Amino acid sequence: MELKKSKKANLENKRALFMEVGFVVALGLVLLAFEWTSNPSRAEGFDEQSGSEMVQESIPVTRQQQKKEPPPPPPPKSTEVINIVDNDVEIQDELRLEETEADQDTRVEIDAFVVEEEEEEEEHVFVVVEDMPSFRGKGLDAFARYVQENLVYPFIAQENGIEGTVYLRFIVDKDGSVRDVQVLRGVDPSLDKAAIEAVKKAPEWEPGKQRGKPVRVACTIPISFSLE
Repeated sequence: MELKKSKKANLENKRALFMEVGFVVALGLVLLAFEWTSNPSRAEGFDEQSGSEMVQESIPVTRQQQKKEPPPPPPPKSTEVINIVDNDVEIQDELRLEETEADQDTRVEIDAFVVEEEEEEEEHVFVVVEDMPSFRGKGLDAFARYVQENLVYPFIAQENGIEGTVYLRFIVDKDGSVRDVQVLRGVDPSLDKAAIEAVKKAPEWEPGKQRGKPVRVACTIPISFSLE
């Protein structure tokens, strides 16, 4: 048996209509949801406060009074004492001018004060000269050996085991004497003092010469202290 379809029973023909009706219903629901308003219950306390009148209190504006500074004191009045002298009073200290006649032949003597400046020229100390100073016909090494041989080792330094090398600087003057002995590098105060005394007790030198004239020459020697 064959099945026959009726065109009236076919729902596919009304599909577009149903869709349009669905859209219209959905749109109406959306608009209804937006238009729906709910009135919230008002609080009783707020209604009571709104009904009462608000009283505003006026606060007076106060300004701080500025202290007036007292006026400065008036300047002191200067009192000048005026001594009135009578015309009959004689003034003893009177300046008298004597008139003197001056001619071309008149001579005027002027006392001139001459100030003499004493300039002390510091003598230059050389380190190297044409003729170096000599000690007993020899140079600086001979003087160092002489000082080393005549050196007195301090007893205190020996007991404490102090030893080292002291470097001294001295000047051989124009007359051959040894002056201005200084410690350039010391070891111990006792050893430094012993080295200075040994140099000062040494005999005189033959002075150094520059251009045939004796000059001051500075020399430096090491003095060693060693315990055997």
